[in-house]
Amino acid sequence: MEHLFSMENLVALLTLTAMEVVLGIDNIVFLAILTGRLHESVRAKARTVGLALALVLRVLLLLAIKWVMGLTAVLFTVFEHGVSGRDLILLLGGLFLVAKATHEIHERMEGGGVHAPDDKKGSSFTAAILQIALIDLVFSLDSVITAVGMVDEIAIMVTAVMIAVFIMWVFAGAVSGFVERHPTIKMLALAFLILIGVMLVAEGAGKHIERGYVYFAMAFSLGVEVLNIRASKKRTHATALEHPPA
Repeated sequence: MEHLFSMENLVALLTLTAMEVVLGIDNIVFLAILTGRLHESVRAKARTVGLALALVLRVLLLLAIKWVMGLTAVLFTVFEHGVSGRDLILLLGGLFLVAKATHEIHERMEGGGVHAPDDKKGSSFTAAILQIALIDLVFSLDSVITAVGMVDEIAIMVTAVMIAVFIMWVFAGAVSGFVERHPTIKMLALAFLILIGVMLVAEGAGKHIERGYVYFAMAFSLGVEVLNIRASKKRTHATALEHPPA
């Protein structure tokens, strides 16, 4: 038992937690988009339920570690690429993300950029939770396989996942609010989801893409858009000072 509290395991816990938080960015962006469709009164509840599902799925997958690792076994071959259960889940999840984000972009473009929340709280809430659960499975599988590759102790994996999901829960509301307040950020978030979906499809097809490049592109684009928002606010403020209301 004492070896669980060794310095080596502490470093492993901190490293894995940081990695899980980074991987959770995808989850938070997807939550922000889906909960934005709901009535304001149930958005916080939907985020909490969605992250609770993410936590439960991750822990269950960690406890069923033999089954998870069995998903990496080749089921059949296509064009000399061995397709595993994990590949199929990543392919389907990636295609779902691309289709979902493309549909959302189409609705905003064709609807004049305005997307009112659905007033049918029950049906929209249930639909949102089902979609969150589906994509949580994809992100959780990716997260767990990453954890298995970094750490040997199940207790450390579960602890890291719990801490990471808690951190995601703390920031999910702020991220969702920021996305909702700025339409251009929302469009950028949808573009991120398409990028993440394409990355998952590529992974499922056996083409590894370094996540660092994808996250750097996302961070750079977000930084530029934040600068644009600040510049726009300054121009609006300057115009208001030059032309005060009568």
